[in-house]
Amino acid sequence: MSAEYATFGLAPAMRAGGVLADGGYQVHRDFMDFIVDGRPLLFQLSDLDAVSPLASDVPPAIFTAHVRMLLLERPAPLEGGRCVIYGCPECEGIECGAVTAVIERDGDDIVWRDFAWQTDERADLELNGYHGMGPFRFRGDEYRAELERLLTDGGDAGPVRRRVLLIGARVAVLAKLAAALRTIGIGAEITIDAAGVPAEELRTYGAVAFGRAVGERDRAEVRAAFERAEVRVAYVDGLAPIIPLLVAQIEHALDRGPLERRRLTRLTVSDGAADVEVTSACRVRLVAYRLDRLYRTHTRELFDGMLEPGEHRIPVDARAVKGQSFLVARTTGSVLVAPMVH
Repeated sequence: MSAEYATFGLAPAMRAGGVLADGGYQVHRDFMDFIVDGRPLLFQLSDLDAVSPLASDVPPAIFTAHVRMLLLERPAPLEGGRCVIYGCPECEGIECGAVTAVIERDGDDIVWRDFAWQTDERADLELNGYHGMGPFRFRGDEYRAELERLLTDGGDAGPVRRRVLLIGARVAVLAKLAAALRTIGIGAEITIDAAGVPAEELRTYGAVAFGRAVGERDRAEVRAAFERAEVRVAYVDGLAPIIPLLVAQIEHALDRGPLERRRLTRLTVSDGAADVEVTSACRVRLVAYRLDRLYRTHTRELFDGMLEPGEHRIPVDARAVKGQSFLVARTTGSVLVAPMVH
């Protein structure tokens, strides 16, 4: 076993939810990711769509139990002293598949080893082991300090569950948007302005989305209300009354993680091609949304495939670039939106 030490940390991460091109939904999840040697451990697992057990929407008692399990203060739940490191973001059931590892003490150190993909109580390391991953040796005092910080506030140190304030003139569009956001796990409320909203409530929002009909004076009043409440939020200018597009804009606004810890870092469209940049190997899907002259929405999937780390130029079907057109790029943890100029 390697005697070299790896650094251990925790950082807020997001599994982006969304309204998908086929009409389905993907649930939004906030969680704490494991940062090993300065990089999210999840990124070593290529395109895995998963979250850690340290998710913000699990009950506090369960959140605390997961932390104490990682601290080796509670027995491992799986055979062979194995713990779940990442699980299914929809149900977290082992039967859907999970990344597990043995977590053990070695003197004062903590070691994570024998990573594997597991779908039942027993792991088959020869068949399903991640042979190029780990083992990781962490200094015990640093490891414990990171995890114990999650317990100092009674288990409430995980990422805050997000809420969005929707402001606009088209009530029907806002109602559909609020319903879509709530379906994927993001709270959403509709108002004309924020002047009469108590400061305590304003502090529960992570973003404000403005419809295109909201004037600059009204926007300034909303910003002033949040400034008086001493809360920083992301402001989203709705590009078009297309629900999947607006959801994607809001999901991007809620992602507060540093750029270097995101999979998808750039999306631009020019000269008949989309320029996409990713930081780790992952599946990227590009979907174009277009409004015709009768304000009907047209959807076209332009790309769905694996990309290696780096910059990529992907041709865009000219038929998708008509009228008001927009491109949504999505990976398993990030989403970006860009207008398409014709």
